[in-house]
Amino acid sequence: MNAEPIRLMRRGLMFVLSSPSGAGKSTLARQLLDADDGLELSISVTTRPRRPSEREGVHYHFIDEVHFKRMVERGDLLEWAEVHGNHYGTPVEPVEDALSAGRDVLFDIDWQGTAQIAEKLPDDLVRVFVLPPSMRELKARLERRAEDSRETIGRRLAGSLDEISQWSRYDYIIVNDDLERAFEAVRGILTAERLKRDRVLGLRAFVGQLLAEGGELIDELGGEETPRASSS
Repeated sequence: MNAEPIRLMRRGLMFVLSSPSGAGKSTLARQLLDADDGLELSISVTTRPRRPSEREGVHYHFIDEVHFKRMVERGDLLEWAEVHGNHYGTPVEPVEDALSAGRDVLFDIDWQGTAQIAEKLPDDLVRVFVLPPSMRELKARLERRAEDSRETIGRRLAGSLDEISQWSRYDYIIVNDDLERAFEAVRGILTAERLKRDRVLGLRAFVGQLLAEGGELIDELGGEETPRASSS
C-alpha cells in the first residue's frame, strides 16, 4: 500500500539588505523584487519627510512622531531605529503573516534594525551587507542622486562610517563595484538560503518515506538490500 505523499512546505525567511546610503541596496532590492515573484517588500514606517520621487505605501508609510511613538509603546514594531534624526520601523503583523504563509520578505533597513530582528527571530533571518567600492564613489553616487543638500550628503557620509563598521554582524558581504555582478550575487544567496535543510518543513518525514519506499522496491525485485541510511 502506497503511503500518502508528504507535502514539503517552507516557512518564509526575512532577507535583509543593508548598506550605507548610496551604496546600492535600494537598487538591488528593486531588481530582486522584479525578478522574483516569491519575494515581497516589507514597507517600513518613517518620520522622514517624503522625497519627490517617493510614494506613500510604496517606498514607506510616512507618519508623524506621535504616531510612531504610539506604535513603539504598543509593541507594533518588529524593529525601529533613529537614523540621521529620523525614525524608521517595521510593523510586526504583515511580516509574521507572510512568514507563516511561506512567503519571503525583503528588508531594506540599517544595521540597528537588523540587530533587533536578529534578537527576536534569528532562525528566519538572512543578512546581506552591501559595501561601496570606495568612499569617493559613495560621495559621487549621493551627489548624482540630486535629492539631498550638501549638508545632508555630509551627514550621510559621516553616518556611513559607523554603518560600514558594523559589517561583521552580517552573514554575507557584497562589494557593489558592478551592479549586474552584485545583483547575481544577491540572487544566488537568496536561492541558496531557500534550499537550506532546516528551512524545509516535513523534510525529515519525506526522506524517511523515500528510504522506506526504496526498501520495499528492492524487496519486490528480490534483490539484496543495502544497509539503510538513517533519515535523521
